[in-house]
Amino acid sequence: MSERKNRLPAEGNNAKSDIDRFLNKVAATPAPLKGAGRGRLLFAMDATASREPSWDHACQIQGEMFQSTAALGGLSVQLVYYRGFNEFRATKWLNSSRALVRHMSAVYCLGGHTQIRKVLKHAIRESKRKKLGALVFVGDCMEENVDDLCAMAGELGLLKVPAFMFHEGGEIQAALAFRQIARLSGGAYLQFDAHSAAQLKSLLGAVAVYAAGGRRALNKLGKRQGGAALQISHQVK
Repeated sequence: MSERKNRLPAEGNNAKSDIDRFLNKVAATPAPLKGAGRGRLLFAMDATASREPSWDHACQIQGEMFQSTAALGGLSVQLVYYRGFNEFRATKWLNSSRALVRHMSAVYCLGGHTQIRKVLKHAIRESKRKKLGALVFVGDCMEENVDDLCAMAGELGLLKVPAFMFHEGGEIQAALAFRQIARLSGGAYLQFDAHSAAQLKSLLGAVAVYAAGGRRALNKLGKRQGGAALQISHQVK
């Protein structure tokens, strides 16, 4: 593993503006193409050793993404993660929060290099097989060739699959790469830490609703729940 000491300064008062920019980007993202069945969301996670302290809490937050999508015909999520020595795994498509949490709870973190290229390649393959509403990625570092990652992100953009990149911590190299991936795919980037867990939960829920039902669903969710979804819905026409 590479050194992970070069980090961005603490967000401080910039946190709210970063969240606002993220929400505005989600609102501006074209709605997923509609079709029969549930919306599909690919949820990818870095399960290398550096993320172990936050893994259990992340499992709870991410398992709650389903709660706001049941009335939309539901959301299917595939959990993808990498860890250890070239270990890359993808679950079957899951239709309930209970199933997602069960799979995530069975995963433990192992030291190893990042495998974001495999995540993007898998998303491209899944999108070509059947329409994919969005890719969500949660990670803290990047140890790969950024040009290769950007090329794949551009392909996701052509396939209309936005990548929403959630960056834990502030490692500079990862921040630069994640921002590029989000921009080229038509998605959005947001940095978070332990102090922004509640906001992260709302943001993940909003992205899940978007993947399941598009902008109209976000608008309804915003009127009902407020918070992050309300901020997004105010941007939707």
